[in-house]
Amino acid sequence: MSLAQLRTLDALVSAGSLQAAAAALNRTHPTLHTSLRKMEEAVGFQLFDRSGYRLELTGEGAAFLARARRVLAEMNELQTFSAQMAAGVEAELRVVIGDLSPLPAMLGLLRKFFAQHPQTQLHLQFEALSGPWELLLQDAVDLILHHVDQGEARFETIPLGRVSLIPVAAPGFLPFPPADATVERMRELVQCVIRDSARTPAERNYFVLEGARTCTVSDQMMKKEVILQGLGWGHMPDYLVCEELAAGRLVCFANRYFRGSDLELVAARKAGRAHGPIASKLWEALQASTQPRKRKR
Repeated sequence: MSLAQLRTLDALVSAGSLQAAAAALNRTHPTLHTSLRKMEEAVGFQLFDRSGYRLELTGEGAAFLARARRVLAEMNELQTFSAQMAAGVEAELRVVIGDLSPLPAMLGLLRKFFAQHPQTQLHLQFEALSGPWELLLQDAVDLILHHVDQGEARFETIPLGRVSLIPVAAPGFLPFPPADATVERMRELVQCVIRDSARTPAERNYFVLEGARTCTVSDQMMKKEVILQGLGWGHMPDYLVCEELAAGRLVCFANRYFRGSDLELVAARKAGRAHGPIASKLWEALQASTQPRKRKR
C-alpha cells in the first residue's frame, strides 16, 4: 500500500465517481480502477460496494478511509514541517517568564501567536530574579518576559507594562502600627524572600534587610502564602495582593523607610544575535500588541 493509493481513495470518495476522481488527479479511468483493485488486494477486504449504479463505501471501507485521511493529514503536516526546517524555521522557541510577570497577561501574549504557528513548539521556563537575564546572555533561551535594568545595552526590549512592589504583612504580624515600621524594627521580624534561580546570581539587593532573619521560597505564589499565614513579611507585586489588601487579609506598611518600587516589565532578547524567522515574527507581534489602537470615527 502506498500514499498514492490512499490519496486515490480520498479523491474518489470526495469526487463521487471514478471519472471525476480521474479528472481531479489528472489520471485515466483505467489507471484509477487498477489502483483501487490493488489497494483492496493489499488490505484484504472490499472498500466499495459495487452492486449499485454508484460506488458506495462498505462499512469496512468507511472505517479505513477515516484512518487513511488521518495518515494523509499527518503526512501533509510532515511535508510542511520539513519544508519549513529546510527554510530555517525554528522547531522550538524557548521563552522565560520572570517571577514578577503576571502569568495570565504574559501567556495571553504568547497563546495567539503560537496558535498561528503550530509548527514551532513553545518551550516555557519560569525563573526568578536574575535567572532570566543569565539564561538570555548564555543564549540558552530566545526571549524573556521580565524586567531589565534601565540602560542595559546587552538587551533589546519592548515595554509590556509596569508592576509595583509593595511591602505587606498579615494583620497582627507586626507588633506595632504599620505606619511605625522602621528598618531596625523590621529587622527583628522574619522576612520572606525569593531565591535567585541564576547559577551565578547578580550582586544586588532586592529589598533584603541586612542581618534580618529570612524565609526563602522559590516563587511569588509561595511567598504570598507564607506572608498570608503570618510566617514572614515581604514585598509583593501589586496585582497579586490587591484583593487581599482590599479584603483586609494583608496590610501595606509603605512609608518613608519602605517605599517599594515601580518596575517596567519588558520582552527582551539578546542584542546583536541572529534571530530565526519565527522568533522575528514573535518579536514583531509583541511590538504590535503594545502599540495603541487608533480610534474609529
